[in-house]
Amino acid sequence: MKVLVACCLLSLLSYSQACPKECSCNANTKVVDCRGRGLYDIPRRLHPDTQELYLQDNRIRGLGSMAFREIPLVRILDLSNNSITSVSPTALLGLRTLQRFSLAYNSLRELDKRLFGPIHSLSHLDLSHNSLWGLSGALGDNLRNLSHLGLGHNRLTRLDRTLLDALGHLDSLTLRGNPWKCDCHLIGLKLWLETYLYKGGAVDEVLCSQPVEMRDRDLQKVPYQLFHACMTTSYHYLFANIHHLESERLLRGHIHGNHAHPSSHTLHVPMAMGEGFGGGGGAGGSLPECEPKQRHRPVNLRHAIATVIITGVVCGVVCLMMLAAAVYGCAYAAIMAKYQRELKKNEELAAARAAQHTTQDEKEPLENAIA
Repeated sequence: MKVLVACCLLSLLSYSQACPKECSCNANTKVVDCRGRGLYDIPRRLHPDTQELYLQDNRIRGLGSMAFREIPLVRILDLSNNSITSVSPTALLGLRTLQRFSLAYNSLRELDKRLFGPIHSLSHLDLSHNSLWGLSGALGDNLRNLSHLGLGHNRLTRLDRTLLDALGHLDSLTLRGNPWKCDCHLIGLKLWLETYLYKGGAVDEVLCSQPVEMRDRDLQKVPYQLFHACMTTSYHYLFANIHHLESERLLRGHIHGNHAHPSSHTLHVPMAMGEGFGGGGGAGGSLPECEPKQRHRPVNLRHAIATVIITGVVCGVVCLMMLAAAVYGCAYAAIMAKYQRELKKNEELAAARAAQHTTQDEKEPLENAIA
């Protein structure tokens, strides 16, 4: 018993000795609290068993290579409300158990795609209130287990859909407060949001800042018809997605007493194809960085043409299948008829030979008796 008590005391003593003087440490919970201490750098002499490190409200300006090598078991790391402008691509090297990481309220402009490479357990990432102008799509390869991503209040004008598609376990996403440029390049984000919300994901809002005619309009509620000029190359793909989502929405509404998912209202906003962004009769309807608008066709005519094409393809396939079946049937019938004729011929030949053999057998005893 005395030995056990002595070991515990030694453990507590070693933990207290490993605690930086600028911080407070709890040996039982393995929490190190360094909040609001005016620190300019990551404190040293941290105990290697530390699981939670709080560094909010300090003056830290950057994270160097392997900045947290002393605490490889840390699960929660909070660096919010500092002055961080740069993060080394290897700053988090060795933190294989990190689950929650916050860099909110800093001055970051970009993140290297290799930053989260060694981490596969990260579930909560907060990058809000920075100056990020973009995120590499390659970041998604290392964030596949992420359940929350905070990107609000940055300088994002667009977002790589490759990154979003990789976040298969994402439950909540914050995008508010970014200067979104609602042009042709944002169609991918709108499509992704439709699917994400339909599956039960949560997102705050994506308010357009550009062009002027779209300012303060929520991207989720902007009709696809306003992006018609951008669909020169992806026209069929885009409307196939819309049709699929609309069909699923109607099916779910029928099953649940016509109570459609809250996000589905964005799929059914009627508006004339020639209507401008400002809602006027057509003035100010051009999209920046998009091709000039072509003469539109009514929605019903477009659907009719698509229906005729699909019907023609289906009928053609059916006709080819019927033709193949007819050819196969004729060939099979011819082969069977030939087989039956040969079989009957062989039976007749066998019967004739048997009759001839019987006649010879009857003649032989008669000839012997006469002799």
